[in-house]
Amino acid sequence: MERAKPTPPEPPAGGQLESDLLRIMQQHHHQSLRQRQQTERAKKSALSSAARVAGHLVDAVDGGVQELFVNEKRVEAEARALLAAVARYRKQTDQWLAATNAVNSVLKEIGDFENWMKIMEFDCRSINAAIRNIHQS
Repeated sequence: MERAKPTPPEPPAGGQLESDLLRIMQQHHHQSLRQRQQTERAKKSALSSAARVAGHLVDAVDGGVQELFVNEKRVEAEARALLAAVARYRKQTDQWLAATNAVNSVLKEIGDFENWMKIMEFDCRSINAAIRNIHQS
């Protein structure tokens, strides 16, 4: 991975130590830069992966929420339709009840009239019998 770099010609003995230290510092600096770049790339990759995961999670949750919202609206519309139907049936039932009460009232009046007619017939027969008795005596 690491390339071998040609080393410069060796200076005198006292300079050897300085050049070795300089070379070690340069290698350290290059390794630090490479590691920093790798860390930056890994950080960017992790952030983009986290953003994608968050996006997928939001899409999944939003899809469910949207479906629930549509179903809620559908249920509310059906509930309103049922309330309207119940109101219509209540009105129709009230009309039927009023008609039934009217028929019952008429039947009662017919029964009262029939009873009056029977009483009148009985009274007429009684009067007729009384007149015959008077006429025969």
